[in-house]
Amino acid sequence: MALVGARVRPLAAGRRAGPGPAPGLALAAAGVGVAWLAHLLVPAVPVLTAAVVLGVAAAHTPWLRARVRGRCKPGLTLAAKRLMRVGVVLLGLKLSLGDVLGLGWRTVAMVLAVVAATLGGTWWLGRRLGLPGDQPALIATGYAICGASAIGAVSAVRDSDEDDAAASVALVTLCGTLAIAVLPLLHGPLGLTDAQFGRWVGAGVHDVGQVVAAAQTAGPAALGEAVLVKLMRVALLAPLVAALVVAARRRGRGAARGPGVEVRGTERDRRPPFVPLFVAGFLLMVALRTTGWLPAPALEAAGTAQELLLAAALFGLGSAVHLPTLSRTGARVAVLGLTAWVLIAAVSYAGVLLTA
Repeated sequence: MALVGARVRPLAAGRRAGPGPAPGLALAAAGVGVAWLAHLLVPAVPVLTAAVVLGVAAAHTPWLRARVRGRCKPGLTLAAKRLMRVGVVLLGLKLSLGDVLGLGWRTVAMVLAVVAATLGGTWWLGRRLGLPGDQPALIATGYAICGASAIGAVSAVRDSDEDDAAASVALVTLCGTLAIAVLPLLHGPLGLTDAQFGRWVGAGVHDVGQVVAAAQTAGPAALGEAVLVKLMRVALLAPLVAALVVAARRRGRGAARGPGVEVRGTERDRRPPFVPLFVAGFLLMVALRTTGWLPAPALEAAGTAQELLLAAALFGLGSAVHLPTLSRTGARVAVLGLTAWVLIAAVSYAGVLLTA
């Protein structure tokens, strides 16, 4: 036994320590800085969208590619997973129960119908198209709820492959950016008032930043309606994640890894918590915002922190996109993305007309 210990200790001591997360986190921070600068120069480009694009670009730039896949990989993975969860928690401070109740039952019913139709239709079509892994579920969630933030939350509880999450974020971000350009052009031809246009954007565009970019073209009335409807969709993130956890527990899968998970040596014994810690934090932040205790400067600082954290997370996810691999399912992914984009736009437009 002593001999074994004597042999093991020198081997352990001789192992080289890995690069650690610092290089990757520094690269993500630089990417966020460039994304923020791009937003300042071109306000129509949301910070989160720019962060994803820059992450993809970094992964395919010759002089950066080796670092992204080597020394920077641990930190970028940490950003994509851990910082994403913290950002989702802070996202709860954008929503209060009073805002939801103020929408009225008709609008709430419309949002529920849009989310259900988009989620079910996109998931079904993705499976029929034969997309690999968790891509159908992740893309459906991103379209239906809140873009890349929802993909990050759902991939965490499903323990999805990093490539599936990265490809889903890239697709949803691309289609959300398309909405920024196309939807304002349809404002007049579709005969929508400014308020109706705002509700259409809030119900049909994926990411919060993309909603703001598209709705602000029609003025403050449209922007206010868009943000309220969009935050109603964000509120559905918590029950969706909880439902996925319940489904995972019934299947006996370890779909979530984190505090409270029991591991007894076999995959079947790993039990995900009913409410993951970051979802509980999201709900706590909603409750805190509802109390009205937080002053406006604190909410503004939290909003800035949330955007920076999500931008770093999306840069990390973007850096995991491998375009040659993505091109193997490119046609099917494009069909799903465009079909889901038309689906959510059409269903939300019908919902706005019915609740006018």
